[in-house]
Amino acid sequence: MPIRKYESPVRIAAAAQKRDRVLDAAARLLRQDASVAMSMDAVARAAGVTRLTVYNQFQSRRGLLEAVFDRIAGAGGLGRIAEVMAMADAPAALERLADIFCEFWSHDAAIGRLTEAAGSDAEFAQALAARNERRRKSLAILVERAAPKGARAKTKREAVDVIFALTSYPVFAMLSDGRSPAAAAALVKAACRRALDSLKDEE
Repeated sequence: MPIRKYESPVRIAAAAQKRDRVLDAAARLLRQDASVAMSMDAVARAAGVTRLTVYNQFQSRRGLLEAVFDRIAGAGGLGRIAEVMAMADAPAALERLADIFCEFWSHDAAIGRLTEAAGSDAEFAQALAARNERRRKSLAILVERAAPKGARAKTKREAVDVIFALTSYPVFAMLSDGRSPAAAAALVKAACRRALDSLKDEE
């Protein structure tokens, strides 16, 4: 008969608290200087735990980064995407999705730090690319639903590429220079509508 492994509720709670401390510390370091401060050792020191604890919780630096991103995404409202994808009106859903991403980009300074660091840090780039690919897939689904029956695959793919670029952090950051987040979001949505309107030319 196999021996059942007993896990103390106290130990489980303590591990959860340490995990939260590590994630909080990692997010703090991202906001300060993502390119140099975000090492496993630095995170462990900032969280007041051992380096081994960080590895036991997240297995790797990339695992830690992805957990931090997921926490930031949850706090930044990306959980609303599921509701948007269920909307019957695909063009309205695309506009709402653009709104959600614009709100997210302006939500936490750690997002910008991460994007800046991705150019010189392969692990940052991999983690960021995986998240961005989810955004592209959501956009592709909505563009497919919004496209008129006669729209060509090439045209739909081009519309997805344009809207994907428009809803990215770099574009939002550029448009936010000298504008409020709401004004930048309005420009993004207007450009997304024009990209979607290009599909009607093939009706």
